[in-house]
Amino acid sequence: MGTSRTNGSLYTNIQNTVASVEFGHPASNSFVAELLQRLTKTLDELSQNKEVSLIVLRSEGDGAFCAGASFNELMAVSTEEEGTRFFSGFAHVLNAMRRCSQPIVGRVQGKAVGGGVGLIAACDYVFAVEDAAVRLSELTIGIAPLVIAPAVERKIGVSGLAEMSLAPTEWKNAYWAKDKGLYSKVFNTIKEMDKEIDYFTSQLGGINPQALRELKKVLWKGTDNWAQLLTDRAAITGSLALSPHTKKALEAFKK
Repeated sequence: MGTSRTNGSLYTNIQNTVASVEFGHPASNSFVAELLQRLTKTLDELSQNKEVSLIVLRSEGDGAFCAGASFNELMAVSTEEEGTRFFSGFAHVLNAMRRCSQPIVGRVQGKAVGGGVGLIAACDYVFAVEDAAVRLSELTIGIAPLVIAPAVERKIGVSGLAEMSLAPTEWKNAYWAKDKGLYSKVFNTIKEMDKEIDYFTSQLGGINPQALRELKKVLWKGTDNWAQLLTDRAAITGSLALSPHTKKALEAFKK
């Protein structure tokens, strides 16, 4: 059963050389600002931990993996400064994942929307189940997935990003995501997936940690500009969120 805390939950468990980071929120594992800040801080701290060779990112329960950013907090945005701050939450997390010293393994047990897709894309290797469909729904409310776009494009290319973002009401199934490179492996059940994750992490956890760290640098070569790029994208998205079109769309969703 998932958390009932309105500010979400975040737990880290380290066994041998593998750190498991689990986030949760009662609203389909969506992210409020505080939870995004905590995840960013946790990843930065783990990056400095020489005893950790590998990180597994997961969410609570057996329902949705992540519904993206908090809808309630988005509704409350009233100034460009607030908008920039709101959308910078995922920018900070994605940059923390990018600069993290260790490879990050994603465990996706259910559907992901918006920022949740960005988290998956920023993982270095991803396990998912058949029910783990993905969708970029931002255009339905008059904004665009600008902050997460670099991470998604890096994994599935410009054509894949266009196919997802320009069809904001359409779910892409797990096998589509695997064919595009977003998922590494897809399983019929969570039990089967977890068994494979345990084996996979036990194998990688015993490898020379410095080799893993050097490989991580290679995998993320050419992304140093993201520190500024994602912040700039957050400002643009924050401005879009204040448009009459978006405000009207949000009110319709609220009803």
